[in-house]
Amino acid sequence: MSIRRALTAVLALVLVSTGLAVAPGSGAQAADDRHAGYYYPVPQSSEVYNARAQTLEEADRTLRIGFVTGVTNQALSRPHPPSFAMFAKGAEGQKLVIVALTDGPLDTIYRARAVFANLTAVARVMPIFKELGVQEWFTFFDLAKLMGFQQITISDGRNFAHQVIID
Repeated sequence: MSIRRALTAVLALVLVSTGLAVAPGSGAQAADDRHAGYYYPVPQSSEVYNARAQTLEEADRTLRIGFVTGVTNQALSRPHPPSFAMFAKGAEGQKLVIVALTDGPLDTIYRARAVFANLTAVARVMPIFKELGVQEWFTFFDLAKLMGFQQITISDGRNFAHQVIID
């Protein structure tokens, strides 16, 4: 199995198994965000995450779209309706968007951070983190960096939105 397929499969499992994902800053990024006001409200906060990881050479639009498609297909195959929608936006699919489909789970920064903490816990037991010896240091944001995502926006789909810029 190629690293691309393995990484996509594992990442899809990470997100589906935890349910969802956020984390403070200024809304400077929101000013030039053409998706704000359409897919989610203008983010009230943002932060820059200085990733410890480097983007994989094979990380491209196809990999990111495949990841999102895998997560979506797994969520839709479950007996209960999905609690969020995930999609990649941007010319290269470099912007990961996560929007709650029900009220409650992502309506505060604290709940969003808790979801990111859960995603980090799951990511840390992934074989790729173990092989690299980074399971104690890398976070979900580092995993996103490996895939080539540059921004993650998380929203409750109503009033709350937060962006993480991955540097």
